[in-house]
Amino acid sequence: MNASPARAPRTAVVRALALVCCAALAAGCSGPARAGADTAAATRAAVATSVDGLEGQYLKVIGEVLPSVVQIRASNDLGSGVVYDGDGHIVTNAHVVGSEKTFQVTTAHNQEPLTARLVYSYPEQDLAVIRLDRPPGGLRPAVFGDSEKVQVGQIVLAMGSPLGLSSSVTQGIVSATGRTVSEGSTGGGTGATIANMVQTSAAINPGNSGGALVGLNGRVVGIPTLAATDPDLGGGAAPGIGFAIPASMVRTVADQIIEKGRVVDSGRAALGITARTVVDDRYRPAGAAVVSVHGGGPAARAGLRPGDVITRLGDQPVTSITSLSEALAAGRPGQRTTVTFRRDGTERTAQVTLGEQ
Repeated sequence: MNASPARAPRTAVVRALALVCCAALAAGCSGPARAGADTAAATRAAVATSVDGLEGQYLKVIGEVLPSVVQIRASNDLGSGVVYDGDGHIVTNAHVVGSEKTFQVTTAHNQEPLTARLVYSYPEQDLAVIRLDRPPGGLRPAVFGDSEKVQVGQIVLAMGSPLGLSSSVTQGIVSATGRTVSEGSTGGGTGATIANMVQTSAAINPGNSGGALVGLNGRVVGIPTLAATDPDLGGGAAPGIGFAIPASMVRTVADQIIEKGRVVDSGRAALGITARTVVDDRYRPAGAAVVSVHGGGPAARAGLRPGDVITRLGDQPVTSITSLSEALAAGRPGQRTTVTFRRDGTERTAQVTLGEQ
């Protein structure tokens, strides 16, 4: 007799649940399956909105900046440039202009090439400024950003004329900052060692040099200059590793060229010597041998003389001319540091105050 009352509530609960479920089904509800479908649909909608927003941002930036990127043709070379101001000044790479003085420039709104002339080339930083003889109406200068604010992972677009294909755009990210890179002196390169370069995964091909590396805020963060090469690929370009001169340095150099006609304050450290790479008995680079010392320069004041072999500058090992250039690129004019060198088989040190290139 006591068992029946105990079972009755459970039966009532089951019936009640059955009624609730039936009511839900009648209302078109499918329980957890329906909730999962709604979540998936919401996710797809959010992703679509995000993609549409990013695509729209790409289109906006390209529409704003690409008209400021030009194609530059010298007698034998082809490259890119960026409109710097409304007076027709265009900034590009020194290796794009080479030894030429006049150029044919194609802008976004002019199918016929315009004539431009060299203002000044600064191979030490691989930058140059040219100027259009007759700037066309509607010439749109690019806006250069603050390269100190560039962050690894930031999306960037590379704009230029790779392989002669004008107004081309590639996309990638900033993969590193603060790189010191030496470019070759063969194949049209200047042999410059450039500090604080922006490394990017955006494709940089021949003809991209001198163009624009642009953030999604529409600001130019750098001038694409060279791609890394891989000895294992026969010296071919290493995929996804390119370098751009930071916008802050571009502005520093371009402003001086436009205002003074040349670079008067490079900000680049120098020892005041000419040197060559020496090798050890196993033909490995073993230092930078001083060939000549500029009278009154930093090295002369520190007591260095021809025949000395520099093996360290500050805490940076020096095994070649390239590594010496990279060590100097990391310094600043006026900085006091230690130079380590060999003279007559004996290691010596001297204090040196770096000069300016």
